[in-house]
Amino acid sequence: MNPAVLTPLLDWLDLAGVAIFALTGALVAAREKQTFVTMAFFALITGLGGGTMRDLFIGAPVFWIHDGWVAAVCLGIALLAWFTPTRWWEGRFLAIADGVGLTAYAVLGTAKALSYGVPPIPSFLMGVITGCVGGIVRDVIAGRPSILMRPELYVTAAALSASLTVLGELLTLERVVVWIVAALAGFALRLAAIGWQLSLPSYRE
Repeated sequence: MNPAVLTPLLDWLDLAGVAIFALTGALVAAREKQTFVTMAFFALITGLGGGTMRDLFIGAPVFWIHDGWVAAVCLGIALLAWFTPTRWWEGRFLAIADGVGLTAYAVLGTAKALSYGVPPIPSFLMGVITGCVGGIVRDVIAGRPSILMRPELYVTAAALSASLTVLGELLTLERVVVWIVAALAGFALRLAAIGWQLSLPSYRE
């Protein structure tokens, strides 16, 4: 796959993932009663972190440096969080929205890595990294338990979306269909994990 064949669908997945992760970052700062500057910072690092690391790893131009709308979306989301009460975003809504961003970003990261000639397994890992790193950085800076330590399935949902994206490319299936199915499959797994507290077996000595 050549980078030039990336479609508007991936652009929309990119902005959706950025916006949703930016919201989760801004709300972390809002719950701590921080200033708007802090909220904007958290929105930026959460929304841009995973994609930035992906682009640096695969040797691509860092996406938000060359597209002025991306950082603007993060700052706009921070403004939205600043002018709305946090109770509007409490409960399962934010977890569900985060699941949308997680799986959309996993598909995007995988497809972009494949388009730059990255082999299948590293491309799969780029998808997982794209989906998860922003949230990890957010939690570390905020001094919160990392999303990696959540009992229910989270990284696994990103891994499902990424693996289906790679599989579809190996089977030379219609890419847009594969991307949609991969994102929906990962999101469905994340929803099931939220609803039924699904988790992988933990280590036992």
